[in-house]
Amino acid sequence: MYVTGRLPLLVALGAVPVVLLSLAGVDAWVAAAGWVVLCLIAALADAALAADPRRIRVERPAARRVLLGEPAGAEVRLRNEGERTVHGRFRDAWQPTAGAPDGRIPLVLPAGESRATVIPLLPRRRGELTSRFVVVRSDGPLRLAGRQTRLDSLGAIRVLPPFTSRRHLPSRLARLRELDGNTSIQVRGQGTEFDSLREYVRGDDVRSIDWRATARSTTTMLRTWRPERDRHVIIVIDTGRTSAARVGDGVRMDAAMEAALLLAALASRAGDHTHLLMFDRRVRARVTRVDGPGLLPALVDAMAPVEPQLIDTDWDAAFAEVRRLTSRPSLVVLLTAQDSAGAARGFLGSLPALTGRTQVLVGAVTDDPEPREDRPDAASVYREAAERKTQRDAAAVAAAMARAGAEAISDSPEMLPPRIADRYLALKAAGRL
Repeated sequence: MYVTGRLPLLVALGAVPVVLLSLAGVDAWVAAAGWVVLCLIAALADAALAADPRRIRVERPAARRVLLGEPAGAEVRLRNEGERTVHGRFRDAWQPTAGAPDGRIPLVLPAGESRATVIPLLPRRRGELTSRFVVVRSDGPLRLAGRQTRLDSLGAIRVLPPFTSRRHLPSRLARLRELDGNTSIQVRGQGTEFDSLREYVRGDDVRSIDWRATARSTTTMLRTWRPERDRHVIIVIDTGRTSAARVGDGVRMDAAMEAALLLAALASRAGDHTHLLMFDRRVRARVTRVDGPGLLPALVDAMAPVEPQLIDTDWDAAFAEVRRLTSRPSLVVLLTAQDSAGAARGFLGSLPALTGRTQVLVGAVTDDPEPREDRPDAASVYREAAERKTQRDAAAVAAAMARAGAEAISDSPEMLPPRIADRYLALKAAGRL
């Protein structure tokens, strides 16, 4: 049961008859108590006469998928299986980060009918957002009180990563087309495949001469080579405790997802196979053997529910999972944060086992340096000293990665995705992938 604002208003209106009765010789306290009891009886009777909200059934459609930050609508359908019309309000109990409106929604539901309502949502967090119940209030005829019940019904939407780095894709695709179609790279060795034969011209590498084709022809013939297709790109996103650190407006793992999506979209257009592994001490998400138009939907769907875990990552187990994905030479992109020599000791110890057979890039998200103040105070001096120490530690860890055979790339959340994509294109152009 609940009471509406009409009940206290009705009690307040009783001041008039109480004053009149007191002037007629009746005890004012007795008159006031009698009026309050009368109002309570009216409220109880009003609630008893309200339609039973427990006879309402809640129906929801299947879970939807929306992008983070984009408006969405969640449909809820209420069906009245009772014999009386329900007059009242209801509220769908979405969690706060779903961005649902705060107010209750008016409800007039005749017996045997159903009404569908679309709840406007504006998600503010990636992942699974749920509403586990609907609260319905049924007013009595006098609107003094009513009956309230909770109806359990699970509604869910999956909020996907926004892929804001998509804006960098057209320019990288143009460079990829130039790499594939304009000229063939004329280098030999691992990481390239045969493209075509052409006549030798002065200045060409004599090691690329095809002597058999030359013997069959009247002129010297040269083999041309192009970057290999059908290669494997394995993206590993660290979901351990370092991925939970805030950088800019989000956490490191969100920026790592943006870099992974841009690289996957580019590698897919280049004809390479892309694998995704999100790992800390166990696999949190895995996408493999998916190519073509279905790759990006599979990636964002797998990434959406994953949250950072406040545990250290087991890099030996992570690299063992990488080796299970493919036995062919490939590019492994590790998206993690290794900016402290002490914390990176386990990572650096496991890294040589991976770099011996693959090309390894390590991408890290860093904060933009804060602008220096003209008149620094003590806090800003200490902050700048801490930033410089962090930069020195990160440089030392990057040098250790280089000695282990990996290449480190670090930048802001906005610039890391295009930098990793550019490095991928450079490896393709150099015939190293």
